[in-house]
Amino acid sequence: MAVTAREVKALRDRTGAGPLDCKKALEQHEGDLDAAAIFLREKALKDGIKLQGKGRSANEGIIGSYVHFDQRLAVIVEVNCETDFVAATEQFKSFAKDIAMHIANMNPQYVKREDVPETQVAAESRLQLERALGEGKPERIAEKIVAGRLNKWYEEIVLMEQAFIKDDDKTIEQYLQETVADVGETINIGRFQRFKVGGEN
Repeated sequence: MAVTAREVKALRDRTGAGPLDCKKALEQHEGDLDAAAIFLREKALKDGIKLQGKGRSANEGIIGSYVHFDQRLAVIVEVNCETDFVAATEQFKSFAKDIAMHIANMNPQYVKREDVPETQVAAESRLQLERALGEGKPERIAEKIVAGRLNKWYEEIVLMEQAFIKDDDKTIEQYLQETVADVGETINIGRFQRFKVGGEN
């Protein structure tokens, strides 16, 4: 079917994908804007995962920052990429700022699940097991409940597993993969620090 320039523009505005990719997606989905947008988002995630999986070094980047409107809360975050060219782009800067704003509002404790100390995971596992058993659940079922509750706990404290504050249909991990696909380079979120007046981080 023929796709109009207006339809291509509408899809570009929604997804940020290139005009040719938008045209192809619309043709494949018979002009269905929603279906084409979902297709492009999934494609971006796959492309981003492939790029991240190549193990290329990311030694360039910027420090993203965010200061809350009341001047009582601020975040700085290190976001790395492969080249200073990408680090200077508006898209990369916007990504870093978004991550800093998200951290300010959602207060994660760690970047990745692997960063959570094993002692803390073990303590939380024991707590959730005791809670499940205290609710009268058989031990076999309690262990499955613990696994589910641990996943929810990780979503609360791990940045990459949190729902992105500006679009809760995607996680920070998915937002990162989409950005990787767009800029064509590996991106890593490094250290971050959250500051709050009164000393509470």
